[in-house]
Amino acid sequence: MNENDPPSLRLRGKTAVVTGSTGGIGRAIALAFAREGGDVLVHGRRPDAAEALAHEIAGLGRQAPVLLADLAQPAEIERLARDAWPALGGRVDVWINNAGADVLTGGALKRPFAERLQQLLDVDLRATALCSRAVGRRMQAQGHGLIVNVGWDQALTGGVGTDSGQLFALAKAGIVGFSKSLARQLAPQVRVNCLAPGWIETEWGAHVSRQLYERVRQQTPLGRWGTPEDVAAAAVFLASEEAAFLTGQVLMVNGGVVM
Repeated sequence: MNENDPPSLRLRGKTAVVTGSTGGIGRAIALAFAREGGDVLVHGRRPDAAEALAHEIAGLGRQAPVLLADLAQPAEIERLARDAWPALGGRVDVWINNAGADVLTGGALKRPFAERLQQLLDVDLRATALCSRAVGRRMQAQGHGLIVNVGWDQALTGGVGTDSGQLFALAKAGIVGFSKSLARQLAPQVRVNCLAPGWIETEWGAHVSRQLYERVRQQTPLGRWGTPEDVAAAAVFLASEEAAFLTGQVLMVNGGVVM
């Protein structure tokens, strides 16, 4: 390839919805999709953050409509699914269920276990299931599509031995199992896969104690924490034609912590 040749845009012409796209992993996925030639619907709950991301995507030459919705509310989920199609010109090729409840930062660790569990069940597990079902019907009707749900690598092994580990193991293991079942139901028109990130240096990861940070780094075979961009690269792969024969799979992005 000549150095003056244009870059290969693996998602040229595709449209995508990324829930929870205003921060962390979701933001990285949305930007990665746009850089690869895709139009991206920006979803979140904060209009300022959503509009800022939409402006950044527009600067990459891509369309970036904004839809706000509280995914803890089933009626809001149905509205988001319904309005996404016209917002993206009548077609949604890829739907990434990334949105999740924050039960780790801003004092959330001090909330009662049952309250944090309900947040994860509402936003991580139930919203993923309801979004997938609403979107899956529409993708089957259009004849194609991809749904990517975000789980957790350690949900496959029981998680870490803490209250937070139990919470995430419960919710994210449900997402993994649901994704496999949905993949069978929606085939062959629609593919469904699951991304399972490991220790990723998001806002929470950037503020953990140095002791925990170093312990995770040393226990990771590849010798570092993951980044949101690592997960975004895996999402781009799953959305590309290179992954056209993959469905019902769990792709762990974790540096080898869980194998």
